[in-house]
Amino acid sequence: MGRMARCCAQSLLKLVNSVMGMVGISMILYALWMFRVWQKEIGDSDYPAPWFIYTFFGVGVTLCVISCWGHIGATTVSGCCLYFYMVFVFLLLVLEAAVTVDVFLNHNWQEDFPKDETGKLDDLKDFIKENFDVCKWIGLSVVAVQGLCVLLAMILKALGPHREISYESDDEYTSDRVPLLKNYVRPPYVVDDSVYGSKNDSWSIGIKNKVNR
Repeated sequence: MGRMARCCAQSLLKLVNSVMGMVGISMILYALWMFRVWQKEIGDSDYPAPWFIYTFFGVGVTLCVISCWGHIGATTVSGCCLYFYMVFVFLLLVLEAAVTVDVFLNHNWQEDFPKDETGKLDDLKDFIKENFDVCKWIGLSVVAVQGLCVLLAMILKALGPHREISYESDDEYTSDRVPLLKNYVRPPYVVDDSVYGSKNDSWSIGIKNKVNR
């Protein structure tokens, strides 16, 4: 039962973790696309790209790295990997929650972010407003996936790694290997001196008979 639950938790964690990895890859591709569009607009000038393009790229790389770490933890069922994976995902959730609360509750939230002199941030905000329902469901789905990743990692860490070892037949292993496999205690050897004792007695009786003669 424990083996089956562990295998199910591993498979689910890999599946949900791959979704988070695909989100990271999508953010990287979107950031590269925005950077390409920006280069076409500015031409040969050396004007720096807007800061939110680098932010998208950085968040995407972070998600990919965390996803790789989670895949390693799910495959090896390593307590250390799963622990750090849960910590990284939890910190990412806290950061996302802080940004969301700041944007929705603070009317002057733009002052908390770097200034954008290019005006491209306003275009991004207009795009989000026009497609608010889609963006909202995408954001909620990403948060739900991250929360599910933390839950599955906790379950897998509680189950622990594989510890049961099954053998096809006990006759395939010699008695020398048994103590290493089943904590077998070899009984001490007992030497019976009755044979030697009988030989000594017969020898002494023979000598006495010769002396008496």
